[in-house]
Amino acid sequence: MRLAPYSYDWIDNLGHRSPRQLKGLPEPQVGEAFTTAGGRKLGRIVSVDPGRQLTSTIMGAFMSYVLVPKEHDTTRLLLKVVMRTTRWAAPGLSVGDLIMARRQLLNLKKLAERRR
Repeated sequence: MRLAPYSYDWIDNLGHRSPRQLKGLPEPQVGEAFTTAGGRKLGRIVSVDPGRQLTSTIMGAFMSYVLVPKEHDTTRLLLKVVMRTTRWAAPGLSVGDLIMARRQLLNLKKLAERRR
């Protein structure tokens, strides 16, 4: 997440392609930038438990990524997004985020499965 948004690059990353290989980065730290989009660092990490969860804030939203171990050496990645907004804007923001988050999680899944 710190390298790129991993959703639709033409929207979230100004056309720059998100890395397609895992990079050896140090563990994330509270206070660091959450992501990089179009060469700019964005957001801030507010909580991290390495290998378990990462919570960040970006554009007024809080995003928590949680890894849940499952049986047969599998893991599930959950994402929860919380944002204060008006009741009129909420449906549009929710649909837009659903589309972008789905693409992001599918891209992260591909990266994780390649590593096996």
